[in-house]
Amino acid sequence: MTEATTSSSAKVKRTFKQTFAFPKNCVYRPLRQIQNMERNQKLPPEQPTYFTLNAPPSLRPAKKYSDISGLPAPYVDPHSKLRYANAEEYASMQHMPSDIINGYLTVRGYTSAVG
Repeated sequence: MTEATTSSSAKVKRTFKQTFAFPKNCVYRPLRQIQNMERNQKLPPEQPTYFTLNAPPSLRPAKKYSDISGLPAPYVDPHSKLRYANAEEYASMQHMPSDIINGYLTVRGYTSAVG
């Protein structure tokens, strides 16, 4: 009876985390090696490769950043069309001349002129 209690009380070490290993029939190749192999092969032009794959357009809306500080900008001045992040930037925008505002807009790529 004492043997049964000692054998059942002995702790069995169990590992629940499985270590990752590639299967033996799978060959790991880094991206650079795959690209070099594709460059050297004579593939038809319609076959996709790592060089020809293009990402589809994102479904998320583009993030908008402040024209002055570069911080995320939830606000837009309706008169000058500049984006701003906080009240301090808005106060500084009120005193800017129109040529500086036009400079910020051209850097951003906004085409409409400020009146």
